[in-house]
Amino acid sequence: MPLFDTHNTWAFVFGLMGNVISFSVFLSPVPTFYRVWKKKTTEGFQSLPYVVALFSATLWLYYATQKKDVFLLVTINSFGCFIETIYISIFLAYAPKKARMLTVKLLLLMNFGGFCLILLLCQFLAKGTTRAKIIGGICVGFSVCVFAAPLSIIRTVIKTRSVEYMPFSLSLTLTISAVVWLLYGLALKDIYVAFPNVIGFALGALQMILYVVYKYCKTPPHLEEKEVEAAKLPEVTLDMLKLGTVSSPETITAVRQAKKCTCGNDRRAEIEDGQNAKNGKQSSSATAT
Repeated sequence: MPLFDTHNTWAFVFGLMGNVISFSVFLSPVPTFYRVWKKKTTEGFQSLPYVVALFSATLWLYYATQKKDVFLLVTINSFGCFIETIYISIFLAYAPKKARMLTVKLLLLMNFGGFCLILLLCQFLAKGTTRAKIIGGICVGFSVCVFAAPLSIIRTVIKTRSVEYMPFSLSLTLTISAVVWLLYGLALKDIYVAFPNVIGFALGALQMILYVVYKYCKTPPHLEEKEVEAAKLPEVTLDMLKLGTVSSPETITAVRQAKKCTCGNDRRAEIEDGQNAKNGKQSSSATAT
């Protein structure tokens, strides 16, 4: 098998472009892990994206071994396996014990157990083109799940009306990468390479549209005031609930009754006592007379 498919010029061009772009995508987390290495802490970062990326690269590498004239698919996924292994190693070195144990479990379950199971089943239960189709189908299914991951970011952008967690440069790079690999799959007439990148392109384009919409989207002042008031409502409700718990209606009534002005009653009692005393004197005088 020749290293490069020089008979299919377009496949070679798009594959080479795909390698260059995908190299930059794989290297994009380098600043993050440099900060992890420098600060000796993972700062709450999750290892799942890197474990998934390693599994995806491994699957595509296995698929490439079943095809001909796909050396450029082998090179990029070999590099992907290499660089993701470095990322995970750094994460394991500086992650807390709980995060480290979770990462080890994911690696054993997905990258070791899952891949070994797929490898054994495909090697012993399928042969030739059937094996390539089965592996290709698995790669497509897993790639769709990987491309669907940005949906959570899209939801966050719409909910917060902020693009802080969705860098435009990364979204643009991923979209271009999906387009190039789509063209590479079409040039090879390989549906398993082309189809996942259709979804990748659609989601990448959606991210860029949302970026443009929310980058310059300012919340009107009256809406901001309403949001502030809405944010304060739980505190007011909580205070009212506390007030209701401490001071029930019966307690409030009793307090009000206790605090009523009694000066009128006292004055009336004094007058009655004075009259009684006067009547008593008169009665005494009449008796004396």
